[in-house]
Amino acid sequence: MAENDRAEKDGIVTGVGGIFFKCRDREALASWYQKKLGFPYDGIGASFLFREDDDPKKAGYLVWGPFRKDSDYFRPSGKDYMINLRVRGLDALLKRLQAAGVEQIGEVEEYDYGRFAWIMDPEGTKIELWEQKGEPPIHEPDHEPGIEWGSEEKGE
Repeated sequence: MAENDRAEKDGIVTGVGGIFFKCRDREALASWYQKKLGFPYDGIGASFLFREDDDPKKAGYLVWGPFRKDSDYFRPSGKDYMINLRVRGLDALLKRLQAAGVEQIGEVEEYDYGRFAWIMDPEGTKIELWEQKGEPPIHEPDHEPGIEWGSEEKGE
C-alpha cells in the first residue's frame, strides 16, 4: 500500500478489538470457557488471532477479557461492559472526534502492545480505542482445548 493511500485511511475504526465485561467469579467463568469452549485463557484474558484484510502478512488479535465485578476500569461508565475498537491512526481519529464534539476520557496511554484512548458513547458506554503495536502475544494454554467436550459434565 502506498504511503498516501495509507494516510488517507488513518483515523478509522478497523474492527472490534475486544469484549470486556464484569463477572461475579472471574476464575470460575474463565475455567468454564477454557474447559467447555477451549478458550486460550492466560490468566488475564484470551487472545484470538487473525490476519489483517489490507495486509495479510500482519497478524491482529481480538481479546476476550473478564474483569472482577468490583473493577473500576470501565468508569466513568456505570455499565458492566466496555467495547474495545481497533483503530488505525489513533491521533487522527482523536482529532476528528474532538472536532465533532466527542470528549476524550483521560490521556492516551502507550504500552508494548499498543496505544489506547477512551471516549463515551451517547448511552454512557465506555469505548476503548486501541491501535495495536507489535505482534500478537502467543500464550500457551494450561490445558488441552475442549478437554471436557463430550463428557458427562454438561451442566457445569
